[in-house]
Amino acid sequence: MHHLYVKVCGLRNPGEVEAAVAGGASAVGFVLTASPRQLSAAGARPLAALVPPGVARVAVFRGEPLEEVRRAAAEAGVDTVQLHGGEPPEAYAALRADGYRLIRATSPRSGAPLTAGAYGEDALIIDSPRPGSGERWSPESLPERPTGSWVLSGGLSPDNVVDAVAALRPWGVDVSSGVERARGVKDVGLIREFLAAARGMSS
Repeated sequence: MHHLYVKVCGLRNPGEVEAAVAGGASAVGFVLTASPRQLSAAGARPLAALVPPGVARVAVFRGEPLEEVRRAAAEAGVDTVQLHGGEPPEAYAALRADGYRLIRATSPRSGAPLTAGAYGEDALIIDSPRPGSGERWSPESLPERPTGSWVLSGGLSPDNVVDAVAALRPWGVDVSSGVERARGVKDVGLIREFLAAARGMSS
């Protein structure tokens, strides 16, 4: 069985990064766009430096101009760029030429293609119908079956990730608010629990 890809997003301190890495995360995400979890590129750099080879270091953007994305990703020292929203395929091509791996994030209601790789990205995150709301998923939320390397995001927690993966069979999962004890404040115990539950699916 495929080893489930697990991304923990919105990390802001060394303890959170260490808990994610120790728990077996495939990727850790740093939010470099407006959010309760926002970091500056300079603030993300020492955290990205803690991440060992084999775990993706992801910078998350939403709507920033391409030159700003390039500058911030380089300063943060990440290897993967995640774009939310309406960036055109040309933005992905430009970042690919810079050597980044790419994640495209969308939601079923956006009208964007639900095929991983449609814009040349390595993975596709499908957020719940109201991105960032933490709204729980149901199979009915997906009007069509996504294809390829697609990652379920939004409303996942240690309590429901096993059921969500069983019902929707994604290639991976992405968690942020579901491992927080308060908005924007991660709980390392919940990070460990989530990873243990998600990793248990892969055995």
